[in-house]
Formats: sequence, C-alpha cells, structure tokens
Amino acid sequence: MAQRMESEPDSESEALPERRETLWLLALSPMLWMLYFLVSYATAAIWCAKVVGRDGSLEGARIAIGVYTVLTLVGIGIVTWRGFRKHSFGTATVPHDFDTPADRHRFLGFATVLLGGLSVVATLYVALAIVFIGSCT
Repeated sequence: MAQRMESEPDSESEALPERRETLWLLALSPMLWMLYFLVSYATAAIWCAKVVGRDGSLEGARIAIGVYTVLTLVGIGIVTWRGFRKHSFGTATVPHDFDTPADRHRFLGFATVLLGGLSVVATLYVALAIVFIGSCT
C-alpha cells in the first residue's frame, strides 16, 4: 500500500470551483431578508405618514412591498441554488464532517441552503403583515 505524501495535492480539492472559500455566500440570504425587512417597513411607514395619512389605505404600499417580496425571493432563490450546487459537489454523502477542502466546501453549501430556507420563511412572514393589514391604523 502506498501512502500519500503530505505535499501531494488532494485530487478532489484540485477540482474545487473556488481556490479560496468565502463566507459571503453564506451570509447573503439573511442580508437580503434584512434589507427587505427594512425597506418594506420603511415604505409602509412613509406611505402612512406622508402620502395617505393616518386613516388611509395601504393599497399603494402593498403593490410596492409585493414587488420587493418577489425580488427578494428571487435573490434568495439564486443564492440558495448556488449553495445547493456547492453542497452537491463531488460524490460524497452527508454528513460532511471530514477535515478536507471538499467537505468544507460541501458543508458551507449545506449551511447556505439551510439559511436560504430560513430566509424564505422570514420573508413570507414579513409579507403576511401587509396581506392582513388593510389600513394605516
């Protein structure tokens, strides 16, 4: 049996799409949700305070927040898809608990998918507020 030398590169890690791992993809879905949350509530607050008054309808703000919701869900979907592609890299199975570059790559992809799912749920909960509330009061 021949043992692999320490300086010999891992054949699976050579095929990794990235040479350096970054955590930006992991944090992007929650950041998109956070931005959506802030913009949605700021839109509703400005709409009620400056445009229609205290007793006005939220109809215009609903349309804007609906557009924000669709754009945010598309963005989170793209990030989650990229995470899924990282997770399904290679032929290894779950759990990704070995200390290899390929398993770290797959683990970060899996965590990105989970955070993407959580961000989708959080986005839909914010959108529910505008569905059930009809006026500024």
